[in-house]
Amino acid sequence: MKADSPQVQEAREQAGQARHKMMQTLHELTGRLAPGTLARDAWEGAKTKGADLAEDAVDAVRKRPVAATGALAAVAMFLAREPLMDLAGKLWNGKSKHKAKQPKRKPNQEPVRGSRRKMETVE
Repeated sequence: MKADSPQVQEAREQAGQARHKMMQTLHELTGRLAPGTLARDAWEGAKTKGADLAEDAVDAVRKRPVAATGALAAVAMFLAREPLMDLAGKLWNGKSKHKAKQPKRKPNQEPVRGSRRKMETVE
């Protein structure tokens, strides 16, 4: 067996060190990119951002309570627009748009009473 020259031996040592460093980096990246680690980091980031937003909102309400109350009232009115429109219609017209409409009839026709028909049994 032939003995290696000093340059070859040094190159092999450098290659071994580089391989060892690459394997350490690979293990570190594997740990960082694990689904559990990614989810935990995302959750922590979201919690921090949410806490910052909540703190900013509290500060804004403290500085301008009237404006904040007005904005909250506007959002509540937007969300409850259908019931509020029904109520306004009842107050204005004395009616609701959700009342059952009477069927239209011809001028000489008697009003329909007892619209439920008896079911006939087939024997």
